[in-house]
Amino acid sequence: MATSWRDPSGQGRGDTARKSDEAEIGFSESDEARNSEAHHTITLEDVLHTMGETAYRWDMQRDLISWAENAATVLDVPDLKKLNSGRAFGLHVDAEHAGPRFEALTGGPKRTANSEIRYRTQYRFLPDGRRGSKARWLEEIGRCRIGPDGKPARVEGTIRVIDDWSEKEQRLEFLGSHDELTGQLNRTGLTERLAEMLSSAGPKHDGALLLVAVNDLTLINETYGFDIGDQIIAMVGRRLSRALRGKDCVGRFASNKFGILLHNCPGKGVSVIARRLMSLVGDRPFETGAGGITAGVSVGAVKLPEHATNAQLATGRALQALEAARTNHNDRFMLYQRSERRESERRRAASTADEIVRALNDRRMVLAIQPIVKAKSREIVAYETLLRMHKPDGSIQPAGEFMPVAEKFGLSKLVDARVLELVGELLRMKPTVKFCVNVSPTVSGDRDWLTGLQALANVDRRLPERLIVEINETAAISKLEEMTNFIAEVRRLGTQVALDGFGTGYSSFRHLEGLGIDLVKIDSSFIENVTARVQDGYFVRTLVDLAANLGIATVGEGVGDEATAEALERAGIAFMQGYFFGGPEIAPNVSNSIGRIDLA
Repeated sequence: MATSWRDPSGQGRGDTARKSDEAEIGFSESDEARNSEAHHTITLEDVLHTMGETAYRWDMQRDLISWAENAATVLDVPDLKKLNSGRAFGLHVDAEHAGPRFEALTGGPKRTANSEIRYRTQYRFLPDGRRGSKARWLEEIGRCRIGPDGKPARVEGTIRVIDDWSEKEQRLEFLGSHDELTGQLNRTGLTERLAEMLSSAGPKHDGALLLVAVNDLTLINETYGFDIGDQIIAMVGRRLSRALRGKDCVGRFASNKFGILLHNCPGKGVSVIARRLMSLVGDRPFETGAGGITAGVSVGAVKLPEHATNAQLATGRALQALEAARTNHNDRFMLYQRSERRESERRRAASTADEIVRALNDRRMVLAIQPIVKAKSREIVAYETLLRMHKPDGSIQPAGEFMPVAEKFGLSKLVDARVLELVGELLRMKPTVKFCVNVSPTVSGDRDWLTGLQALANVDRRLPERLIVEINETAAISKLEEMTNFIAEVRRLGTQVALDGFGTGYSSFRHLEGLGIDLVKIDSSFIENVTARVQDGYFVRTLVDLAANLGIATVGEGVGDEATAEALERAGIAFMQGYFFGGPEIAPNVSNSIGRIDLA
């Protein structure tokens, strides 16, 4: 049977209309098959039915829709006559999608007379109307003919059901507020619940926010692998969830942290619940793919709204309490207590963060330089660049006073970028000088910084070859894999890498060799007492021998007098740095005659 289009009255339009409107697909066959009784014509409606599609024509000037006969089945509507106009059909489209669908069909307000618009759009269709509960996702493809007056005149299109879109929509909606690993609220969802809780809380609400951190997750990941670490996180989340009361809720706040909102928890209730959760997690091993593994948690809590009236303040103070709990080996639970000293420090840190941003915008960040010399000849071979901030009152602030705040407030990436710009200017200004540049621990994950270094190479490939990047020992080992990859990319451009503060962290021989370090800078805390403390002298000689065995050069930092310099020279130190050879001076007071440092 050929496809016939239903007009709004539901009657066919006669043979003439069918001849012009029906679409028949004939298959070329052999004469034997052509003469067979099995030979038949495949109609458009057969194809549409097989593909789960239907078709329609919409006379927009009269607002009348003609449907293919299978439309009611495809659209899952009981009475197709109720969809005989564009207005009626539009009332069955989700209100959020009705406008965008109409614009897709008609091309929006800017149309050209006597033109044709081809479109493809997806939307949520409601078979029982906007008050019904049923919903289907539809994809519509077609064309709209624009009349001589510039208005849409006629639409012809096909519609197919794509209910997998519904699943995608629900999943995206779910993941917008939930964590994929645990199925619990994510940080966004938890923060929204926290904000709702605080907005509806009265002065006697007595709630609390708990932040629960899995202890030693990094060690678990390194020992058993990240898959086992993920299993531990998911199982900790389930144990926490089972212990909660009716209105309480739990969510994954960060990689190893869960947030718990407690309602109606007066007096010592917060402490009681927190300790119960700690016991619930730590008293019984978790059965994982690697066998039974025991994991403990630390808990920081803040009472609401007593000690925080908004979500940002609540999470900040809960994090403060959690950090105190994690560093207290005697008691892994800490309840936030207001401290005027701590509040003053917080306000001062916030003020410093604002000043850092203003200094970056006003280009008040500058570099000071301090010489590095050869141990034997005392010849200057390079300069370490040290960041300084010009304050509005004319004073100069060293990096040690503001960089911890920059790292805490997430500003270190901006500072690193500005320092690289300044060092690039020095490299171009002094074509025979080698410079060391300090970078923050977050630089290993900063692709923009590496792009900036590549940009220097693009200007002149020799510029990165006169640069030594200094990374902190503890930061390097805490992000070993990430930092190893970063160092490899830096060295690919000819830039050397120094491990700063060596001896204060916990580098092993294997770590030193695996990182691909060119230079280690022995921390000044050992150098300053090398002549006064026998154990410091022995320790420095051990570090120098270790580095030499690995083919790594050494720098002694903090050299303050000739006796120390001579002791370091006897110990085999290759290079030295300190006030004895010159203090930091604001760049660019650099001699053009300085040679290159040879770390081979």
